[in-house]
Amino acid sequence: MTENERLPETSAPTSVNMAVNLGGLAMKNPVTTASGTFAAGREYADFVDVSALGAVTTKGVSLNGWEGNASPRIAEVASGMLNSIGLQNPGVAHLKAHELPWLAEVGATTIVNVSGHSFDEYVQVIEALEDAPVDAYEVNISCPNVDAGGMTIGTHGESVERVVSMCRAATKRPLIVKLTPNVTDIAEIARAAEAAGADAISLINTLMGMAIDAERRRTVTARPLCGFSGPAIKPVALRCVWQCHNTVKVPLLGMGGIACGTDAVEFMLAGATAVAVGTANFVNPQATIDVIDGIAEYCERHGVKDVNELIGALQC
Repeated sequence: MTENERLPETSAPTSVNMAVNLGGLAMKNPVTTASGTFAAGREYADFVDVSALGAVTTKGVSLNGWEGNASPRIAEVASGMLNSIGLQNPGVAHLKAHELPWLAEVGATTIVNVSGHSFDEYVQVIEALEDAPVDAYEVNISCPNVDAGGMTIGTHGESVERVVSMCRAATKRPLIVKLTPNVTDIAEIARAAEAAGADAISLINTLMGMAIDAERRRTVTARPLCGFSGPAIKPVALRCVWQCHNTVKVPLLGMGGIACGTDAVEFMLAGATAVAVGTANFVNPQATIDVIDGIAEYCERHGVKDVNELIGALQC
């Protein structure tokens, strides 16, 4: 091995039981990736042993390819970033032919993020994936960067119930529903998803934000409204997880500003069974492994033998 080559990082051995169950999805540890920040894992394989993660959550996939939004569509802002990618992807056939076989070959647990412009498209994507090596689906009804589907569905209880119930009828695999924080009462939306058959709830997706270049008197990105992610949104995400933990019975996948083990532990204390690392992957390609090791180190330091003891253990 040359000085420019190195083995991908894997998590350190620990005596702590790190396995969790997210609505029927068995995970070797409670850490996955946030959709859209890790592609389908192949791009990070030089840095991270993707099979060491609790799961890999793919970038959102639609029935046919989407071009996404015009550039510029990413901007760095204080304590985070804005993106308006628009769920660009080559379509479900490409995912099945190229990415899912690779994930299966390396031994990764796979969650596919499912996107659509309509209720029927969500179902069609799931139906197309039923014969593929997929362990769970994450139904994305919360993306703020598309004009149809995404957040337009996820902000109303009736439409949430409709799309989740249709997806539920299409599969027996674990169904995770990803919610937007851009609502008045996220607990109400979580109840709708649970009632329609969600096995778990994923939260949160990005907040709505924008950035302006005062000198040019124009927005920094081509699409004015973007998704805001990163460390700055963690307090909002923690609040949403805690509210939903006290409202629904299904397990939660928490995300929003997680960059280290302590961040992840905070989400678990608030009620999350598992967590997803997103924006931190762009800053540190080994962030997921660092988070896994950080959780284990916290448990060892506090005498916690089973990571499940942390779930909802917040004392208020």
